[in-house]
Amino acid sequence: MPGEGGLKAPDRHPLDWQSPGFWNQESLFTEMERVFDICHGCRRCFNLCNSFPTLFDAIDGTDSGELASVDKKVYWEVTDHCYLCDLCFMTKCPYVPPHPWNVDFPHLMLRAKALKFKSKGAGFRDKLLSSPEQLGNFAGIPIVAQSVNAMNRNGTVRKLLDKTFGIDADAVVPEFHSDTARKQLKRHTPLASVVEPAEGTHGKVVVFLTCYGNRNQPGLVTDLVAVLEHNGIPTRLTTQERCCGMPKLELGDLDAIRKNKQENIPMLAQLVDEGWDIVAPIPSCVLMFKQELPLMFPGDAQVSKVRDNIYDPFEYLMLRHRAGKLKTDFKKSLGKVSYHVPCHQRVQNIGLKTKQLLELVPDTQVEAIERCSGHNGTYAVKSEFHEVSMKIGRPVMERVAVSGCDHYFSDCPMAAEQIQNGLPDRREPESPLQLLCMAYGLSD
Repeated sequence: MPGEGGLKAPDRHPLDWQSPGFWNQESLFTEMERVFDICHGCRRCFNLCNSFPTLFDAIDGTDSGELASVDKKVYWEVTDHCYLCDLCFMTKCPYVPPHPWNVDFPHLMLRAKALKFKSKGAGFRDKLLSSPEQLGNFAGIPIVAQSVNAMNRNGTVRKLLDKTFGIDADAVVPEFHSDTARKQLKRHTPLASVVEPAEGTHGKVVVFLTCYGNRNQPGLVTDLVAVLEHNGIPTRLTTQERCCGMPKLELGDLDAIRKNKQENIPMLAQLVDEGWDIVAPIPSCVLMFKQELPLMFPGDAQVSKVRDNIYDPFEYLMLRHRAGKLKTDFKKSLGKVSYHVPCHQRVQNIGLKTKQLLELVPDTQVEAIERCSGHNGTYAVKSEFHEVSMKIGRPVMERVAVSGCDHYFSDCPMAAEQIQNGLPDRREPESPLQLLCMAYGLSD
């Protein structure tokens, strides 16, 4: 609605999770009724995730065709299908603030998840899947890692996990590495040089490894360090870190997020004070520090400091390119590349930096696919959601399958594995940092 805020940039309000009213179920249901009725009248988000079809089908299945006739248990089903990608708020909804209707569907779903977790807790599976740090520490023990990886490849074991714990037998589950990124880089001698920083940055990088980058795909971190150092950028790792908190956000465990924040933020803020830029290789982890923690703790100066100094890898590298400081001494072209842009990177509003950088490589064409892969954190791993997740991701999988590309990837390694799971030939994905290393001649 022009003149009522409809054409203005979205204004995201902080999450009011520390007020008593946030935890009142009657108040929650009143707000859900208000927002769901607006969504019912609009329906622009019907193709984003399964929350909206679940809601609309329930309404259409009533005799009245109105929300008032829908059983309240459907509200929780809508909540369970939301994986907090934020795309409805950022790309679809015309009624987000500053519109007077003040619709923030993801924050409403987060409130419902938080209330559900506080009142009912979570089962063993959901607690396990939302604790990647603890899971990785255990599964990363050498003999345990070998056993876990072998069991995850065994069809009989996977069927048992499906029946017993609700971890879908056909879902891709991550591999665990005992030779972690931290261990590999401990054997590495970092650069001691100093480079001129790009505007707005410090010119030296500390890498927040992430649980996934350290234990599940250590090559993400080692490739990131190789690219940074090839560009002469002094690079180090954080001495320690806790999970960013994104899996707990999906679960609605806000107290666990606060606990991890109290360990991560002072450490990262101190590094910023010492002149370091922060880069993390997983989009969801970057988004947690850029958006979710600032919205949960809007008055925390240290949280704001970290928000303003953490970067997606390709966002950081393109800042250097814009300043004329990125090396473009590429040795190898990449040919035709299919690139899935993950949701948690899209909502950072940084543009297609990965595509822009890789297209600096001679004779390289990058096709961006801006649709959801369907993985969405732990959603695709759960038995009750896996089939839906594959349906959501099918348009991406089909585009990759018919593209005739030389390489395909996603900035999110979990999304890339989900795409692989839907390809006829199960062709393995690569990572953008891996491809950049290839282009620079730093690897095969």
